[in-house]
Amino acid sequence: MRAGQIFVQDLVDHKILEKVATIKIDLYGSLALTGIGHGTPNATLMGLEGELPETVPTETIISRVEAMHESNTMTLNGTHRIRFNPDKDMTLHYYESLPQHPNGMRFTVFDDSGDMLATNEYFSIGGGFVVNDKTQLAHGENVYYRTGRTDNATGTEGPKESHEAVENKQVDERTQQDLVSAALPFRTGSDLIQLCEREQLSIAEVVFLNELHWRSRKDVIDSAYEIWNVMDDSIRRGCLSSSAKLPGRLNVSRRAPRLYQNLMRGFYGPPEQGMLSDSQKPALSDGTLPDSAASNDSNAASRPSIFDTSLTETQRNELNGVFKKKQRVRRPHLPHLDYLSVYAIAVNEENAAGGRVVTAPTNGAAGVIPAVLKYYLEFLSEDPSRDVLEFLFTAAAVGMLYKRGASISAAEMGCQGEVGVACSMSAAAFTAVMGGTPAQVENAAEIGMEHNLGLTCDPVDGLVQIPCIERNALGAVKAVTAAQLALQGDGSHRVSLDQVIETMRQTGQDMMSKYKETSQGGLAVNVPVC
Repeated sequence: MRAGQIFVQDLVDHKILEKVATIKIDLYGSLALTGIGHGTPNATLMGLEGELPETVPTETIISRVEAMHESNTMTLNGTHRIRFNPDKDMTLHYYESLPQHPNGMRFTVFDDSGDMLATNEYFSIGGGFVVNDKTQLAHGENVYYRTGRTDNATGTEGPKESHEAVENKQVDERTQQDLVSAALPFRTGSDLIQLCEREQLSIAEVVFLNELHWRSRKDVIDSAYEIWNVMDDSIRRGCLSSSAKLPGRLNVSRRAPRLYQNLMRGFYGPPEQGMLSDSQKPALSDGTLPDSAASNDSNAASRPSIFDTSLTETQRNELNGVFKKKQRVRRPHLPHLDYLSVYAIAVNEENAAGGRVVTAPTNGAAGVIPAVLKYYLEFLSEDPSRDVLEFLFTAAAVGMLYKRGASISAAEMGCQGEVGVACSMSAAAFTAVMGGTPAQVENAAEIGMEHNLGLTCDPVDGLVQIPCIERNALGAVKAVTAAQLALQGDGSHRVSLDQVIETMRQTGQDMMSKYKETSQGGLAVNVPVC
C-alpha cells in the first residue's frame, strides 16, 4: 500500500497525474507467490488510490476492489479516474524476481496514446519499509533494462558492479547515514550496551533521545501511544469478533473469541452469562440426575463393561496401584500462557482477515509484541503510561539491530526474520520493563532469537494463517521465557546478540528459497488445501 501511495505522489509531484490513462502493475517473487494470501494486490490498489495503512478504512477494501473489477476503472490518488482491468493490468510473476530483492514490484503508467509516462520499482524489505529509486520519467532511455547504474545527480552511467557489491555498498551507506543523523549512534548490540554503560542510560532512553533529533518530545511520545492504541485495538477486535471463519480456502475457524470467552468465565457480564444450562447442572443431593441428564444417559446400559474386553483379571490386577483412575479431562488453567496466546492469536486473526495491525516487525509476526506488552500491562505493570514507552523503545532498538545486521523480511530470512525477530524484540522489551539491566536485555534478545534460528516461512495456500497464527502465540510465550532466563542471570553469557544476528543472516542466505515465503515447500506442500 505504501509503495502505491509513494508512486502516485511522485506522479503528482512531477505534474503528470492528469496525463495518465492506464497503469500496469507487476508483482514479483514472494509478492506474487504468496501475494493473494497476504492481501498484497488489494493493498497495492488501495495505495494507488491514495490510501495509507494508518488511515485506510479496512472494512471498505474488499468492496472497493470488487467495484474495480466490475467497472474496469480505478481512481489514482482518489482524484483521477483511469481505465484499469485488474485481471489484465496486474500481473503476478510467480517464477521471476527482480535482482535487488525478492519482494519487488513495478508500476508503469501510460498516456492515451499508449506511450509510457513514468515507471518505478519498489521493494518491500519488512517492517512496513519500502525502498525505491527516484521515479524514472520517459526520456528515451530504456528504463526497464538499464545496462549500468545511473548517477542520480549527473545522469551519467557509473561503472558496473556485482549485485553483492552494490548490496553491500547500499547497506554501508544506509548505516553511515544513520550514524550521521542519530544523536547517540550505534551499529551493533555491543555498541548499544557500551553506549548505555558509558552514558548511564537505558536502551529505551537512547532510542528516545535519538528520536528527539528529528521530532519534538510531544510528537515522539504521542506517536508511541498511537502505535500502542492500534495494537491494543487489534487485540480487542480479534477477541470480540463475531466472524466464525477467516477468509480463504483453508476454512480456518477464528479461535480468539472462544479462547477469550473461556478466560472471562467467572467475570460478571450480561444477566444470562454464567448461568448453567440443564445439562451443566450437578447431580441432585440424593445422587440422582435431573430428568434431562437422565434421559441423555439412557444408553448407559449399552456401553461395554470391563468384562467385554480382552484383558484378563490377572492383567487388571497388575495395574492396581500403579496408575490413577481415569477421571474427567480437566482444562489446565495457566493464565500466563492463556492470555499471551489469546492476545497473539487475536491480532494475527485480524491480520488474516484484512484488519488493521501494527507492522512490528512484520504483519505476519504482528501478534507477538502486542501480546507480550498487553500481558505485562494487565498483570504486572504499576505505571502503564511509562511502561508502554519503555517497552516500545526497547523493542525498536533491537529491531534496528536486526534490520541493519541482517533483515526482517521473510522473503530473505524465512520466518526467523519475522516471528524470530518479534520474539527477540519482545524478550528484550519485557526484560527492560521488569527492571533488567541493558546487559540482561541484550541477553534476553539473544535467547529469543537463538532458539528460532532456521525457522522457515511456509504458509499454506499463501495465507497468513497456517502456521503463522499459532506461531505468533508460541513466539510470545517463548519471549517471556527468554526474559525470565535472562533476569535470573547477571547479563553475562556465552553467545552475544551480534553473533546470533550474524548467524541468522548466514542461515537465511543458505536457506532454500522454497522455505522463504514462497509456499513452495514445508507445510505449504504437505497440508492439503481442500
